Amino acid sequence: MSLYRSLFAFLAALLLSGAAQAADRLVVAFGDSLTAGYRLPPGQGFAPQLEAALRRDGVAARVQNAGVSGDTTAQGKARLAWVLSAAKVKPDLVIVELGANDMLRGLDPAKAEANLDAILAELGRRRIPVLLAGMVAAPNLGPDYAGKFNPIYRRLAAKHKVRLYPFFLQGVVGDRSLHIGDAIHPNARGVGVIVRGILPHVKASLAKG
Repeated sequence: MSLYRSLFAFLAALLLSGAAQAADRLVVAFGDSLTAGYRLPPGQGFAPQLEAALRRDGVAARVQNAGVSGDTTAQGKARLAWVLSAAKVKPDLVIVELGANDMLRGLDPAKAEANLDAILAELGRRRIPVLLAGMVAAPNLGPDYAGKFNPIYRRLAAKHKVRLYPFFLQGVVGDRSLHIGDAIHPNARGVGVIVRGILPHVKASLAKG
C-alpha cells in the first residue's frame, strides 16, 4: 500500500505544480539583444532576472524571453504574430523593447516609429497590455537625429495609451563596469540595474491588467 500512497503523492504534487505554473502571469519580453541576454550565461539575462525579481516580490509570473539579437523594429513587427502564437496563451503583459538597432544603424526614425506603431496597434487589437521601453539616440548621431528619434516613444505611448518606461538602459549607459566590454550591451550586473529600474513599472502594469 505504501507504494500506491507514494505514487499518489507524487502524481498529486505533479498536478499541483502544473496548476501553479498555469496560474502564473505571463510576461513576454519582446525585444532585441538587450532583452535576449547577449553573451550572458543562462539565467543572467533580462528575462530570468526579471522573473526572479517578480517572484521575490511575491508576483507569480513567468517571463518569456522573446528577444532576438540584431532585430530592428521592422524585424520585430514581422515576427510579432509568430511570437504571440508560440506563447500558446494570451500574455498578461508584453514589454516592447525595440529601436536600438534602428538608431545604431542610423535608420530613418519615421520608419522606426511606423513599425512600433504597427506593433502597438496589433497588441492593442488583441487587448494585450503593453509596457513600452524607450531608447535614446547616441550622442554621436547628432542633435538633428536625436530630435527626430527620441520623441518617438513618448508620442506612441500617448497615442496607444500604454505605460512608458522612458529609457531601458537608464543607470547603465556610461558606466563601463556594467557592460560586457563593447560599451553597448549590459553584463549581468548591468541587467540587474535595468531590472531594478523597470520592475515597479512591470508590477504596476500587471496589477492594472
